Amino acid sequence: MSFDFKTLLPTLPESPGVYRMIGADEEVLYVGKAKNLKRRVSSYFQKNHPSPRTTMMVARIERVDVTVVRSEAEALILENNLIKSLRPRFNILFRDDKSYPYIAITADEFPRIAYYRGAFEKGVRYFGPYPSGWAARESLQLLQRLFMLRTCEDSVFRNRSRPCLLHQIKRCTAPCVGLIDKQAYAADVKLATLFLDGRHSDVIDNLGVRMQEAVGRFAFEEAAVFRDQIRSLQTVLHKQHVDSGRDEDVDVIIAMAQDGCVCVNLAMVRGGRHLGDRPQFPQAAGEALIPADALLAFIEQHYLDHPAPAKLVIEGTEIEAAKAVLDEVLDKRPIVINARFQNEKAWIEMALLNAKLAIETRQRETGRARHQLEALKTVLDMAETPRRIECFDISHTQGEATVASCVIWEGEGMKKAEYRRFNIAGIEPGDDYAAMRQALTRRYEKVAAGEGVRPDLILIDGGKGQVGVAWEVLTELGLQSIAMLGVAKGEERKAGLEQLVFPDGRPPLLLGGEHPALHLIQTIRDEAHRFAITGMRARRSKTRLTSKLEEIPGIGPTRRKKLIETFGGLAGVRNATIEDLCRVEGINRRIAEQIYNALR
Repeated sequence: MSFDFKTLLPTLPESPGVYRMIGADEEVLYVGKAKNLKRRVSSYFQKNHPSPRTTMMVARIERVDVTVVRSEAEALILENNLIKSLRPRFNILFRDDKSYPYIAITADEFPRIAYYRGAFEKGVRYFGPYPSGWAARESLQLLQRLFMLRTCEDSVFRNRSRPCLLHQIKRCTAPCVGLIDKQAYAADVKLATLFLDGRHSDVIDNLGVRMQEAVGRFAFEEAAVFRDQIRSLQTVLHKQHVDSGRDEDVDVIIAMAQDGCVCVNLAMVRGGRHLGDRPQFPQAAGEALIPADALLAFIEQHYLDHPAPAKLVIEGTEIEAAKAVLDEVLDKRPIVINARFQNEKAWIEMALLNAKLAIETRQRETGRARHQLEALKTVLDMAETPRRIECFDISHTQGEATVASCVIWEGEGMKKAEYRRFNIAGIEPGDDYAAMRQALTRRYEKVAAGEGVRPDLILIDGGKGQVGVAWEVLTELGLQSIAMLGVAKGEERKAGLEQLVFPDGRPPLLLGGEHPALHLIQTIRDEAHRFAITGMRARRSKTRLTSKLEEIPGIGPTRRKKLIETFGGLAGVRNATIEDLCRVEGINRRIAEQIYNALR
C-alpha cells in the first residue's frame, strides 16, 4: 500500500466529522461521516475488511482529508451534501429525478385536498409519501368519491358563482357557493384525515353514528348518503389485494443482486393497504457492491428526506445495522423487523419479485443503451465511449418567446432533473444563430471556469450554420476538446434521413434509419425539441396575456396586480366570468366586460 496511514492516524481527532478518501489525480473515492473520526478512519486500515468493495477502495487511497464538525447531525448533513456534489466512485448514491408524491389538506376555512409534490408549507397537512403518482391520484379519487372535498385552486374557489361539474357528478359538496355549512364540511375533512391516517374502522364507526342520528331525526335522505358512504368504503377495503387486516403504516424494504446488478425496492403500506412499490438502483457505487451496503445506504438517504412510518420490514441486511443507521438519521426510530407473519412475508415476496422484474427490465434497457453508445463511439471515432451527452434546441413562434433547451443523457438514460431552459432576450426576433450563441455561452461559461459538469458530447439540433456558431462559442471558451455534432433534419423531415454535421468541415454523414447510433441521437434530439417547445408555449402564453392586459384601457399596474392576486395568476384572469371580475376591488362592470372581451 503506497499510502502511509500510520503517520496519519495519530493526528486524527476523536471528534465527529466527515472524511474524504482521495485517490490518484485528486479523485474523491469515498465520503463518510463518523462519530469518532480517529476510530472510524482507523477501521479502514485493518487486515480484514467487511467487503471486497472496501478492499478495492482502500488499495487506491493516496490521501485522507477530514473536516471536524460540532455534532453527529452536522456530520450527517455535510456527508449527504458532499456525496451529492462530488459523486464519489465508491459511495452508494440513490438519486430520484422526481420527489415522492403526497396528498395535501390545506388549513383554509373550507380545506382543499390535492395531489402534491415539492417542499412542505406551514399549516398544510401532508399524507404519504406514495410510491408513485398513480397511487397518490388513485387515493385522491377515492377520497373525492367518499368525502366530496373540494380540489379546486383558491382563486377558482373564491370566485365561483355556481356549482361546478364536480358537484353535479357527486365529487364535491360545493362549499364555494354555500351548499354545505362549515361544520358539516369540517366533519368530512376529519373523516378524510382519519382515512388517510389508516384509521378505517374509526371512519366507518363515525359514519354509522351519523347515519343513526339522521334516522333518529327522520332525515332518511341524509341517512341514505351515509349508508352509501359506508358501503363504498367497505367495498374499497374489501378489494385490497394485500391487506394486513390492521390499520398500520409500514415500509417494506428489500435489497437483492442478480447478474451483477443491485436493486433496492421500497413498498409502501399505509393503513394496512399496499400502495405499490418503487425499485431503485444505486449510482456511483464502485465495484463489488453487495445488497446489504446498498440497503443501508438507501435507508440513510431516504429517511433523511422523508418521514418514517411506525414500522419497517426489511430483508437484505442485519436488523441491528439498520437500527444503527436509523438512530443516526431520526430522533425516534421506528420498529425494524424481519418478516414474521403471513402478510409481512407476502409483502416481502412481492417486493422481491418486483425487484427481480425491475432488474431484468433495466438490464435490457442498459444493454440496448450500451450498444447504442458503442455504435456512436465508433461512428464518431471517439477515444472513449461518451457517458454524458447534452443536446440543445431553439424554439419560437415567428421570433416570439424564444426559448433554448438543454437536455442531458447520462449513463443509460435521460437525466430530467438536470434539464435547463434559457429564456433568450436581447436578440433580433427569429435569429436562431444568436439564440444558440447565447444559450451555449450561458451553459458553458461556468464549465470553462471549472464549476459546471463537463459533457463528453454536445448535440446541436440544426445544420451547418448552428454548428458553426456553437463551435465558435466553444473555441472562445477554450472547450474545443469537447466533441460536438449537429443533427440536420433529412429530406421532408423524415425520421431516419437525418444528417450528422461535423464542425471540422467533414462531409455530412447519413447513417440510415436502422443504425443504433442514430436511434440514440434521435431519442435525445426529440427530447430536446419537446422540452424547448413546451417552454416556448408557456412563455408565449404568459407574454401574450400580459400584453393583452396592458393594452386594455383603464387597466394600469395597480388594477393588473389586483387581478393577478385575486385569480391566482394570468390563467385565472382569462378563465374568469364577467361576474367574477366585477367582484375585484376597483373593477366595475364596464371594465369587467372590456377585460372579458379582450382575453377571449
